Amino acid sequence: MLGFLVRLLPFWIREPLIILVGTVFGVRILFMALVDGEGWVPAVIGAVFLLGAALRGRVVVHALRARRRPAPATEAELVPVTPAPVTSAPVTPAVRRPVEKKPNAFAQASFAIGLFAVIGGALWIEGKLPEDGTAATGASRPAACRLDEDEELPGAYRSTPGAVTGADLCRALNGTELPELLGTPAERSVYASGTDNTAPLTDRKVAQPEARVEFETYTVELSATYNKLTVAQYAKLTTYGDGRDARKLTVLGRPALLTSDHMMKIQFDLGSGEGASGPVEQGPLARTLTVAFDGKDRGGSYDLTVWSESGLLPDDSALVDIAEAVLPRITRGARGQD
Repeated sequence: MLGFLVRLLPFWIREPLIILVGTVFGVRILFMALVDGEGWVPAVIGAVFLLGAALRGRVVVHALRARRRPAPATEAELVPVTPAPVTSAPVTPAVRRPVEKKPNAFAQASFAIGLFAVIGGALWIEGKLPEDGTAATGASRPAACRLDEDEELPGAYRSTPGAVTGADLCRALNGTELPELLGTPAERSVYASGTDNTAPLTDRKVAQPEARVEFETYTVELSATYNKLTVAQYAKLTTYGDGRDARKLTVLGRPALLTSDHMMKIQFDLGSGEGASGPVEQGPLARTLTVAFDGKDRGGSYDLTVWSESGLLPDDSALVDIAEAVLPRITRGARGQD
């Protein structure tokens, strides 16, 4: 189909376009073969492209020379013409036909080359622009937060003064600086969501909104639990279990606690035959930073959790930096004020 469309183009547009495309592809493929070490097969392909462009160029050169060379006189033009006898009959003046202008070969070729250069330049500029189209720093736009706007907000949120929603947490967590704080500045978020959950085993009476942001390396979750459990009480509970990795500290002037625990891993068979259902398994290790709502630790806390499928975790200082950047900008949105 493409070849048929190319053949429909005029000669002085088609040939320069083929020469330009063949030269660009040939040089690029030869560069890959000679510089990037792709092997001799790309080198042969690149040479074929350049050879085809050279042959097309030879055709264009011959056509240009043929247009400049004057056409040889025919035998009819060389035979002298005997003037006809003059008669007294009136002579009708001959009607002059407008001279048909031949297309300018150089103008057509220049137009084709210029058009191809404009298209190539536009594609090159588009590839160099940041994904948000306006950011001069080159920071990529994070994934938009997915929210359950159609679901009714649980009653626990309306009965809890100052309770934020999953949308509020996702808006605060899903910032452009999050990859750099995690130590992976080249990554961008591939998934982000906010949910308006309630704490388990509370008969849906305790609001517990959550937000999740996923990267290729790490997954980050931020939740807020509006119960009466203080961070100090939670720290005492960790002493009854395996609290070897627990560490007390202060974040933003509030009591905080760093703990480690394994995520849960569940497999489901949806009938595709690719997986099998099984019991709950132990997932990758996660690191959680629990920060009290206020400096007096009067109950309730934020939980910032980070984990990766590979089992690698960032330094504890990264979790502290994220908390110091994210927690101050958590504000109630329009839905949280209903």
